Amino acid sequence: MLDLRDVTKSFGGNRVLDGISLTVERGEMVCLIGASGSGKSTLLRCINLLEPIDDGAVFLDGQDISEPGLNPDPVRRRIGMVFQSYNLFPHMTAEENVMLAPRRVHGKSREALRPKVTELFTRFGLADRMQHFPDQLSGGQQQRVAIVRALAMRPEIMLFDEITSALDPELVGEVLDVLRQLRSEGMTMVLATHEMKFAAELADKICFLDAGRIAEQGPPSEIFKAPKKDRTRAFLARIL
Repeated sequence: MLDLRDVTKSFGGNRVLDGISLTVERGEMVCLIGASGSGKSTLLRCINLLEPIDDGAVFLDGQDISEPGLNPDPVRRRIGMVFQSYNLFPHMTAEENVMLAPRRVHGKSREALRPKVTELFTRFGLADRMQHFPDQLSGGQQQRVAIVRALAMRPEIMLFDEITSALDPELVGEVLDVLRQLRSEGMTMVLATHEMKFAAELADKICFLDAGRIAEQGPPSEIFKAPKKDRTRAFLARIL
C-alpha cells in the first residue's frame, strides 16, 4: 500500500533521512524505533507530504505522491496523522474540534457528521466528553480526541508520531488501547514509538532507525530477541 524508495531529506547540511526504503502492506502495523534525532518524525512527515523529500520516491497504491507540484490535499485525506502534542483548539469543544476538518474539507454539516462523530467518541470511551473543552480533559483524553479527529476524515493509513511521549505514565495505557482497537480493525498504521513492549506485542514489522537510515528491520521476534546488528543491540540494551 505504501512504498518508500531511497528517500532522502536534508535540512541545511544535515542529512536527516539517508536512503530510506520501506514497504507497508495494507493492514500492517509498522513501528519505527530509534534514538531521538534518528529521523523517525521526519520520515512520517515526508510520508504525509508535510515535508518535501529531496530525492527518492513515495508511492501510495502505486502512485508517486512525492512528485514536485502534486496537490497534497487528496493525499492527506487518505493518510491521517497524530502528533506528540494534541493541537486541539482551546476555544472549541471536543466535538467541534473533531468536526472542523470534515466540515471544511468535505463541506458537510454538523447534522450530517454527528452520527459518525458520536460513534467515534463512543467507540473510544469519550461519549461523555464531547461537549468538554480541551482544558477540561486529561492529557490522555485530549490525545484520544486528537485520534478521533484524524479518524473522522476516514483515512486509509494512520501515522502516529510519539503520541504517548507527552503523557503521564498512568495515561499512556488508555491511548495505547485505542491503537490496539485500530489494529484489531485492520487499520494500516506507521508509528514512531518508544513503547517497546507495545511494539513487540502488536507490530507486524519493526524498523530500527539510526542516523537517518533503517539499520535493521524485521518482525518483533527477530528484532527484540535476536537483532543482527551491533547498533541495534546497543540501542535495545539501553532502552530495555
